[in-house]
Parts: sequence; C-alpha cells; structure tokens
Amino acid sequence: MSGNSRAASAANGGHGAVAARRPDPVTESRLVRWTLTAIALAFLGLFLVVPLAAVFYEALRKGIGVYFESLADPDALAAIRLTLTTAAIAVPLNLAFGLAASWAIAKFEFKGKALLTTLIDLPFSVSPVISGLIYVLMFGAQGWFGPWLQDHDVQIIFAVPGIVLATIFVTFPFVARELIPLMQAQGNDEEEAAHVLGASGWQIFRRVTLPNIRWGLLYGVILCNARAMGEFGAVSVVSGHIRGQTDTMPLHVEILYNEYNFAAAFAVASLLALLALVTLGLKLLAERHMSAEQEAARGAVHAGASALAGAHAAVSKETAAAPRVALARPVHHGEQ
Repeated sequence: MSGNSRAASAANGGHGAVAARRPDPVTESRLVRWTLTAIALAFLGLFLVVPLAAVFYEALRKGIGVYFESLADPDALAAIRLTLTTAAIAVPLNLAFGLAASWAIAKFEFKGKALLTTLIDLPFSVSPVISGLIYVLMFGAQGWFGPWLQDHDVQIIFAVPGIVLATIFVTFPFVARELIPLMQAQGNDEEEAAHVLGASGWQIFRRVTLPNIRWGLLYGVILCNARAMGEFGAVSVVSGHIRGQTDTMPLHVEILYNEYNFAAAFAVASLLALLALVTLGLKLLAERHMSAEQEAARGAVHAGASALAGAHAAVSKETAAAPRVALARPVHHGEQ
C-alpha cells in the first residue's frame, strides 16, 4: 500500500471513529419519545382528522342521492361556478405579480425594495374582514368612487368585480413569498453567464430562471388557489349575500347551515374539503420535487467547490516547483 493510500485509510478510519464516538443528540428515554409522539398524533386526530371525517359523514348520512341532489341545486351550482371563476381570475393575476415582484426583489437592487417587500406581506397582517371593508369604503355607494360609479352604471361592491378584487388582495402574497427566498438562494450566476453569452432578458427568464423555479412557482400557485377558493371574510363583506349571484361556496355553506339545511350544507362543504385534499396532494408533490432539486443543487455546488480546490492546489504545486526547474536549466546547458 502506498503512503497516500495509507494516509487516506487512516483519515477515513479517524472519521469513522469520530462518528462512532459521536453522542446521540436525543437524550430522552424511549417512553418520553413515544409519549410525545402519541400526544401529537392525538392532537392531529382530534382537531384535524375527526372534523374532516365528520364533514363527509354528515354529507352522506341521508344517502348518496340526497348528496348529489344538494350539489345539483341551482344555487349550489351558481356558487361553485362563481368560486371557480373567481379563482380562475385571481390566480393568474397573482401569478404574474408574484413573478414580477420576486424577480425584481431577488435579482436587482433599487430604491423602495424594502417597502415593496413589506407591502407584499400586508395581507398577512390585515384581517380579511378589514380588507373587504376597505373596498366597500372605496367603491361602495357612499365611498370615494361610489357616486362616479353610479353615474356610469358600474357596480363593483355586491357584484362579481368586488369579490374578485377582495380575493386578489388576500391571495397576492402567496406566489411572491414562495419565489423570493428561492430566487435569492439560487443567486445570479446562471443569469449573468447567460447574459455574457448574449442571451436577451426574455431568453434568460424563459430558459434559465423559469426552469429553476418551476416547482416553487407551482407550490405558490397551489397555495394561492386554495386560499382563493376558501376565502370567507373579505368576500362576505363585499358580496352582499345575493343568493345565486354573489355567493361563493363558503358563503353558500353558511346560508344553508343557518337555514338548518344541514345535509346540503355539509354536501357543499365536503366538496370544498375534497378540493383541499387535492390541493394538499399537489402541495406534497411540489415539496418533494423542490427538495430533490435543492439537494441536487447543493451537490453540484459542493462538487464545483471540490474541483476548484483541487485545481487551485495543482496550480499552487506547479507554481512552487517552477523556480527549481528554472534554476536547473542553466546548469544543464552549461554542462553541455
């Protein structure tokens, strides 16, 4: 065995011995661990699984025929259509805003950057009911723009436009908040390399930036869509609760429940729950792909750092050996 091999073996053995002697960071006994796990599972079961199961049980308690009759009711169908229409408008708009805002914040430095980041978080700190009230004060009959809207026969509050505006407000941080840290972690190296090679701004975004953030983008869109379909507070303020016209699915569930029509209320609620479960499945899929890509990126960074260190060591060795070669050459020529 060569000297280098023996040194490598000794180093590996040393690392193995250190790993073998490393203490277990978990010092609690097995009983404590199992007790904490059981408490967590019991909490999840009591506050998550049992209510979800109760929704489906109550929805199907009077039979599958009553369940589908409740969903086929004209008012229920109108609420479903309005919910899907609102999400179909709000999610693409928030997608465009999230992409633009995250790209600007993560890739550029400009005045007002901190203010923009703070404003993106505003819907998280403002109650949805307050946000709906803001639109009423702006576009209602007694609001700032109310008289002008009435003169031009434009209705925003107690109509579909108000519901869409309120939904956009409460959902617009989700895409941006998922993409900003992801873009900041990726850095600008690939974009700068593409720019040096002559790529345009659109080509850089489409071929470099967008492929790197596609799973984070999907994750943000899923969360945004889930909130858009399930929003209650802001939509309740601006909708006016006009049955069959401005009631979304959550509002329709409230109306049915207040009328003691429990079978129909739980039927529509179960449809919302099914949409939530589908959203959860897509969310888990996006999380797995994001984790896999992040691990691959970290591996590539470590490999590149190792290669760079090896090249640096080789260059340093050649540089150190160069003076000895230069001194040896005159002696050799002189002997000849």
